[in-house]
Amino acid sequence: MRLVFAGTPEVAVPSLEALLASRHEVVAVLTRPDAPAGRGRALRPSPVSEVAAHHGIEVLAPAHPRDEAFRQRLAALDVDAVPVVAYGALVPRSALDVPRVGWVNLHFSLLPAWRGAAPVQHALLAGDEVTGATTFLIEEDLDTGPYFGMLTEQVRPTDTAGDLLGRLAVAGAGLLVATMDGLEDGSLHAVPQSPEGVSHAPKITVADARVDWSAPALRVDRLVRACTPAPGAWTTFRGKRVKLSPVTRTEEVLPAGVLQGDLVGTATQAVRLAVVRPEGKGEMAAVDWLRGLRPEPGEAFA
Repeated sequence: MRLVFAGTPEVAVPSLEALLASRHEVVAVLTRPDAPAGRGRALRPSPVSEVAAHHGIEVLAPAHPRDEAFRQRLAALDVDAVPVVAYGALVPRSALDVPRVGWVNLHFSLLPAWRGAAPVQHALLAGDEVTGATTFLIEEDLDTGPYFGMLTEQVRPTDTAGDLLGRLAVAGAGLLVATMDGLEDGSLHAVPQSPEGVSHAPKITVADARVDWSAPALRVDRLVRACTPAPGAWTTFRGKRVKLSPVTRTEEVLPAGVLQGDLVGTATQAVRLAVVRPEGKGEMAAVDWLRGLRPEPGEAFA
C-alpha cells in the first residue's frame, strides 16, 4: 500500500523504520513542526523528521492537520492509509476521509483501557500487571475507533515509563506492519471496541509529578516510575526543587517526608533514594547530595 506515516517523537521511529523495511511504500511522513530543544532552545526537527530526511522522504509539517494546504497535498499523494504513532495532534474529519483505508493508530494500551495521551504512565500508576498495544481506525472521538489487532506486554516490577514504552514501541512496530499487511490483502477487518472497561489517561503534568510523601510507599514508587523520564517526579528541600529517579521500598518506618540517610518516610514504609537532580545541578547519587547538605534530625522533603 501507499502510505503517509504520521508520528513525531522517538517512540514512533521503530514503526517508521519497520514500515520502510516492509513491502509497503512510505511516500511521505507527517510530523509536528520543528520545536525548540536543548539549553539554547534552537529549533530542531522531530526524530521522525530526521529519519525521513535520512531516507530522502518528503516531510509534511503543517502547523495543524486542519490546514487546507496539507489536506490538498495528502490528497495529491493518493495514499491508501496513514499509519499513526504518537503524532501529537487531533486530525479533523476533512483529513481523516482522504486516504482510502483511513488513519490507523498504534496506541500503547489494550483499548478500551487507557484512552488518551499517557496510557503507559497511567498503567504504571494503576499498578497494571499486563498492558499492551492496539491498532485501531481513528475516528473524531479520542481513541474510540474499531480495532484491528492487539498484543500484550508484561509490566515488570521495576519498569519506568521509559522502559515499558521502549519495549512497546518495538513490539508495536511489528503489529503495525502486520495490520497494514492484513488491510492490504483483505484478511483483517475492524472490530468495535468493548463498551466495558473504558478508562482514560490524560497527559501527566509537572504539577501531577510532585511526590506526596503522605501517600503510601507503593503509591510513591509507582508515581516516580510513571514519571520517569518525563515529566520527572520531584519534591522540594529547603525551598528548592529536587528531581527523583526511581526509589526502592524498604521495611524501615519514618515520618512522612523525613530524611534519614538516603531514606525518606512515607505513610507506610520508607523508600530509599538512588539518584537525584537538585535544582540547577546535574544528576548525582542521593547519598553524595545528602552528605553535602547534612540534613538536621527530623528535616523533611516538602
